[in-house]
Amino acid sequence: MKNTIAKSRWYRLIPVAFITYSLAYLDRANFGFGVAGGMAKDLEITPATSSLLGSLFFLGYFFFQIPGTHYASNKSAKKLIFWSLILWGALAMATGFISDVKALIAIRFMLGVTESAVMPSMLVLLSRWFTRKERSRANTFLILGNPATILWMSILSGYLIKAVGWRWMFILEGVPAIIWAFFWWRLVDDKPKNAGWLTQNEKQVIEEHLQKEQQGIKPVKNYTEAFKSRTVILLCLQYALWSIGVYGFVMWLPSIIKAAPDMDIVKTGWFASIPYLFAIVGMLSASWYSDKTLNRKIFIWPFLLVGAIAFYGSYLVGTGNFILSFVLLIIAGTAMYAPYGPFFAMITEILPANVAAGAIALINSFGALGSFAGSYMVGYLNGSTGGFSASYIFMAGSLLLSSILTIMAIRNNHALNKLGIKR
Repeated sequence: MKNTIAKSRWYRLIPVAFITYSLAYLDRANFGFGVAGGMAKDLEITPATSSLLGSLFFLGYFFFQIPGTHYASNKSAKKLIFWSLILWGALAMATGFISDVKALIAIRFMLGVTESAVMPSMLVLLSRWFTRKERSRANTFLILGNPATILWMSILSGYLIKAVGWRWMFILEGVPAIIWAFFWWRLVDDKPKNAGWLTQNEKQVIEEHLQKEQQGIKPVKNYTEAFKSRTVILLCLQYALWSIGVYGFVMWLPSIIKAAPDMDIVKTGWFASIPYLFAIVGMLSASWYSDKTLNRKIFIWPFLLVGAIAFYGSYLVGTGNFILSFVLLIIAGTAMYAPYGPFFAMITEILPANVAAGAIALINSFGALGSFAGSYMVGYLNGSTGGFSASYIFMAGSLLLSSILTIMAIRNNHALNKLGIKR
């Protein structure tokens, strides 16, 4: 398959997808900076409550994942994401106005609900526009919104908190999502056949390639049959454990860095951005080679294993050498982010289109549970032990198990062959 199928898809859809997911990440990840930048003190939030607040987002994210994605798959991803942008922007802004923890609890939960179907819906949307040989890169450009946003958000949030305080940080960082909703509505189409900016021939070529790919996948009757697949079950557990490491890292990295000697909130922002710069390089490299070789597994489990080793190394180093410990955290962050593109490309190659959306949603919802556990347990361990060593061990163990489960789920392509993938 030549890479000449309507090149306009790349510069029309990918930047829009990237910006949309970036805004979702902006409004979920800035909570860690709010806590480190004065919110905990002003609202009298204890370490235990802070852990709960950090993880409540993922509880809301879990419960509404599958119904939201089902709507996007069968009705309109474009419409669902439009309203999600407006709602999560409004909720993020509302965080700047709250005066007690009860209101914050409700906002964090509802923020998870409004963002729950965005990522799987976007992955389903891209699977309708990009072929198998392009999909890992397309997915990666979408998910790059995660580390890229945290990179610049870490720097910006540090300056905003210092200049105008944590309340205005939330308000100012919530506005862009509402504005962007209307750009999204104007620029995106659910399927190639709806796109006025493609010629009829370009639409036909895309549809023919995608239909041909579906012919190589064994039919699956419904969601129930897909969800009972051994491979899907193992990938749910794998992604939950993987997410423990990722979100324990994302939510608590600012606090870990700020605890270093002579570290203020602005320096914390600069230091916290560095792992995500390396993560971007890792994601782009892994996705390119994954599409080139079409070997997804080899670009997933080895990275997760490296992440586990890096976290364990941070545990061994302890607080005695901040620079070495921080370098190991950079390695861990890079290794955890690199496999995202190949991982989600693999899912759309395992199952046919009629159940792929539900499978992505199910796997991603288990990721939300892992994110809940990661953000809560890392915060709890940090607070109860007075340090970060226990949380490093916790994240290392989770990534190690995730790496092992990846190998078990897709062993020598047998699982793919059982589900009908032709190699």
